[in-house]
Amino acid sequence: MAPSPFRGTLAAAEPSLSSVKGDELQKVRLEFFWSKTCPHCRKAKPFLESLSRSRDWLEIRSYELSEHPENAGRFLEMAKRMGRERLGVPAFVFCNQIVIGFDETETTGDLLQHQLEECLERKTQEQPEPREKDTPLNPIPLPFAGKLDPSRHSLPALTLILAGLDSFNPCAFFVLLFLLSLMVNAKSRSRMLIIGGIFVFFSGLIYFAFMAAWLNLFRYLGEIRIVTLITALVAIGVAVINIKDYFFFREGVSLSIPDKAKAGIYARVRNLVQAPGLSTLAFGTMVLAVVANSYELLCTSGFPMVFTRILTLNALSSAESYLYLALYNVIYVIPLAIIVILFSITLGSRKLTEREGRVLKLVSGMMMLGLGGTLLLAPEMLSRLETSIGLVAGALILSWAIAKGTQKASTPRG
Repeated sequence: MAPSPFRGTLAAAEPSLSSVKGDELQKVRLEFFWSKTCPHCRKAKPFLESLSRSRDWLEIRSYELSEHPENAGRFLEMAKRMGRERLGVPAFVFCNQIVIGFDETETTGDLLQHQLEECLERKTQEQPEPREKDTPLNPIPLPFAGKLDPSRHSLPALTLILAGLDSFNPCAFFVLLFLLSLMVNAKSRSRMLIIGGIFVFFSGLIYFAFMAAWLNLFRYLGEIRIVTLITALVAIGVAVINIKDYFFFREGVSLSIPDKAKAGIYARVRNLVQAPGLSTLAFGTMVLAVVANSYELLCTSGFPMVFTRILTLNALSSAESYLYLALYNVIYVIPLAIIVILFSITLGSRKLTEREGRVLKLVSGMMMLGLGGTLLLAPEMLSRLETSIGLVAGALILSWAIAKGTQKASTPRG
């Protein structure tokens, strides 16, 4: 069992979930499950320390999960016996119920204290305890927004930022722009919209499946700290390679589509454009999207991996996690959809220049470096809105300064 952060009434762990029997009939046992990577657990600990000092009848036992797999097993076993499926931390187990989440002492803290006092009163009066009671503490009503879970408050912002940066993917732009530039000769806006739309839709669908695989892997591995460390180190490695690609494009290790693969994609696109019927063209576009996106994952695996790890650290339900994945992928395909619409309107043949692709890699690398460093040193900070804003602002400012500086250095003097 992990060392307890509390003083006074703590004892060794026992299987009981409720109050102590016999001579200690009026004592209530609270089992506190928490993780070192959980910011809301840190908020709950001072509250529980204060509560244990002021309530002689309260016995608190603490179980840290991220570095103690045996505690995680205990938590899962308790939840299974009580019929609880949705789990997360911080979690409070007492009187045959599990309460998940903590916001502030004045809100969720007061509610938790009230529930504990009710538990003591039932024990004193020998009333039956509730079974399988599910009392989420988090939701707070907000004007215009309905109920908001404060422990997830920065996830929408983080989703918008990461998906927005990930969407400017030079590999995806390369394939789509090449496809549309060849279709310009057909002079058919409707045909271009249909084919471009199919490509964008299947690009998003494949990316969603890829991210779902990461999510399920992380959920299987659970709260173990080493998983977060490995994710952070991989993100930093991807960042270094992308930043290297800005300065030394296609030299050494690279996360770009290989030239050999490009030749195959070129051939598929040319054959596709020459297809006689719309149904054949649509099916071919779907196949092209699958093939092209398999290579595109080389360019962009870092962002999905970090994002899905953040989702698992926030202990979301399956439905919430997949909703965030869906939101991420909608944002991811927006620039691709805009390109399709602009091409269809103008019938243009704009291509992504090498320098533009390098700058996109630089921005991606800087953001990934910040994310990986934060995930490595202080993962709890990723639940804060100001951290998300600071990371993207820092990445953009540094990338702009580097791009400007290198552009001036490469400009010949007259």
